[in-house]
Amino acid sequence: MALHHGRSLSFPSSSHPAVSQFDDSLSRLRSSEATCSSLSSFNGKINGLRNLYESIDDLLLLPHIQQIVSEECVDDFIRLLDACSSVRDLISLAKQDVRDLLSSIRRKDAHGINAYLASRKKSKKMIQKSLKNLRRSASATSENGSMLKDAESVAISMLESLLSYMLGTKVHESKRSFVSKLMHSKKVSDVENEFNKVESFLQLNQENELMNHIKEMDSDIQVVEEDLESIFRQLIKTRVSLLNN
Repeated sequence: MALHHGRSLSFPSSSHPAVSQFDDSLSRLRSSEATCSSLSSFNGKINGLRNLYESIDDLLLLPHIQQIVSEECVDDFIRLLDACSSVRDLISLAKQDVRDLLSSIRRKDAHGINAYLASRKKSKKMIQKSLKNLRRSASATSENGSMLKDAESVAISMLESLLSYMLGTKVHESKRSFVSKLMHSKKVSDVENEFNKVESFLQLNQENELMNHIKEMDSDIQVVEEDLESIFRQLIKTRVSLLNN
């Protein structure tokens, strides 16, 4: 079926199960948009996003839905796919970095540790660039109440939240004052962000604690990476459904 230019994918109220599934998934994702406190807390969000787009696939099978798909919706999907792909690549890079760091610590390789810090600095710049692109995408998403626009909005919000978490909190104090603060007022174990913990353990030369932390962190990153791959495949499937209408 030909695409209809200039018309948004707004669905009329319906008792169809796919509509209810979409509404429920969207509601749950919106209610969980608060900042995540750990890598593992993103798993539910990403899986919820996949469920959201699975319900959209079901809706696109309905004849009256196929008639109101717009070219704009298909174009938006390219932007969303690119964003998801970029975040997935950054997660994969983070996983490789922490694995390389673990190997360096085991070998007591100072050069490898410095290489991690250099790579982390470079990654932060890449994350900041991706965040800017995501925020531009968010501002380009029209608020017309359409289901695809609503889905794109929560998807971009989730990806932005994940990138912000990967970026970590910037520390403005000098290394000495920061280390002193950690030693006297706060344990590294109390720091929530896993990425910040790595840098804190390195600064305090706590190798055993760092190794245990990296092992857990590597496992969590692996799961997030697999979840992102899953939602990426789902987004491709949904885009194919859009193109086939």
